[in-house]
Amino acid sequence: MGNLRQPNANEATRTFNRSKNVTPMSGICTRCLDGCRGNCEIFKSSFRGREVIYPGPFGEITAGGDKNYPIDYSHLNIQGYAVGAIGLPEGMIPGPETARFPNVSTETEYGWRRKVKMKLPIFTGALGSTDIARNNWEHFTIGAAISGITIVCGENVCGVDPELKLGSDGLVKESPEMDRRIELYNKFYDGYGEMLVQMNVEDTKLGVAEYLASKHNMESIELKWGQGAKCIGGEIKVADIDRAMELKRRGYIVTPDPELHSVQEAFRMGAIKEFERHSRLGFVTEEGFCEECERLRDLGFKRITLKTGAYSMAETAMAIKYSSEARIDLLTYDGAPGGTGMSPWPMMEEWGVPTFYLQSQVYEFAQKLSGRGKKVPDLAMAGGFSSEDGVYKALAMGSPYFKAVCMGRGLMIPGMVGKNIGKWIEENDLPKTVSEFGSTKEEIFVHYEELKEKYGEEIKNIPLGAVGIYSYTERIKVGLQQLMAGSRRFNIHAITRKDVMALTEEAAKVSGIAYVMDAYRDIAEEILES
Repeated sequence: MGNLRQPNANEATRTFNRSKNVTPMSGICTRCLDGCRGNCEIFKSSFRGREVIYPGPFGEITAGGDKNYPIDYSHLNIQGYAVGAIGLPEGMIPGPETARFPNVSTETEYGWRRKVKMKLPIFTGALGSTDIARNNWEHFTIGAAISGITIVCGENVCGVDPELKLGSDGLVKESPEMDRRIELYNKFYDGYGEMLVQMNVEDTKLGVAEYLASKHNMESIELKWGQGAKCIGGEIKVADIDRAMELKRRGYIVTPDPELHSVQEAFRMGAIKEFERHSRLGFVTEEGFCEECERLRDLGFKRITLKTGAYSMAETAMAIKYSSEARIDLLTYDGAPGGTGMSPWPMMEEWGVPTFYLQSQVYEFAQKLSGRGKKVPDLAMAGGFSSEDGVYKALAMGSPYFKAVCMGRGLMIPGMVGKNIGKWIEENDLPKTVSEFGSTKEEIFVHYEELKEKYGEEIKNIPLGAVGIYSYTERIKVGLQQLMAGSRRFNIHAITRKDVMALTEEAAKVSGIAYVMDAYRDIAEEILES
């Protein structure tokens, strides 16, 4: 097998090789010319330094790692059957008139005791303090609410709120940005899904949980250990030195240090154009984790969830074991490489356990816990999913423990597309890819009239980005219904590990899923011998 990734040049870092021939390991052109005018990562790093670590421009893009791992979900195929219909509503007799794909239920639920229902087994990744999340929040959150899925509001939202007010105790007293996010979701919430706010080290120190409980009476909250895109804390960039100093005063790590005279001079001269705000690394112990969960319950939270990243097998085991002990309502594992609004590009490409391998480990550990009589918390998988086939495969491979798939960029893109279509309509600047379907929102969005009928005059307050997310989730729903009907599984709980097969022996070895030449062989042999 050749190199899994070409280093030193990528669209994410806005770099490229001059030569068509590149040394595989280093990514350096085979003929590196003195006088080359660029633009590989080494070239650009020679004058922009640390800036080249990050994808950009910040606030305008999301980035996803493109390392081609040896095994992924394309190494599985979905089984189809010509008989049976499992999971139809009680009392419904299986047959051609009942076992139709529109009758498939895509609803799922999660929770230790107090269940949260979702219309689809998908929910959004953490949309936190990045500009992408802030600028598009109304599209994302209303889209999630009308689609009946959970939305995760990521870490540091209060901490970077320009209008944040702290009390004399140093805790959050007022956060208009957090208030806005919660109120927008609640306005369109219709009983399915929920809004989860994440907490990291800084959020805990600022008293975000206390603020959410006292002002908003929120029932759920999410603790965060990490994510698949990076093994360090969350980052954003700020272009104003006064803002950088304000964030440092709030307790964040800010680089380069805006208080240094040399940095201030470089900013004044225009060499330094932006600053990075970083979160601290967390430190996890079983005792501390369980104590924090009890503290949050004492504050009034009825559900506590956990998001963790693509860490080593030891941390993977810690997450599921501790979550079982602490009665966590949903544990989400996020595999490498992940997608993000801002993570170090080399880290996204070269760090962490890839999603397929990570889910295989988690399933193995869930089996062991269950075998010892321990209750396994409801699980979700994240890390590169974007379509219904991936959702089906993840649910099947993780059955019966995995209840949903967390999507990052897959659910963000429709929000941005819908928003931009609205902008293009106003500017009379629709691209041909859109204008072929019409020139008005009613013509372009296939579900617009459906939503108008449901919401009436309130449709005016539903932004087109939300309509975009609804349209995308409806595509996922119908596609999933078709796949499930083809494998004769008429609700999510009916999907099992036998409903997928491994196309390579290596994928079978890693996942424990039956190899295509072995799957159902015993039954096939019985048929032939009968």
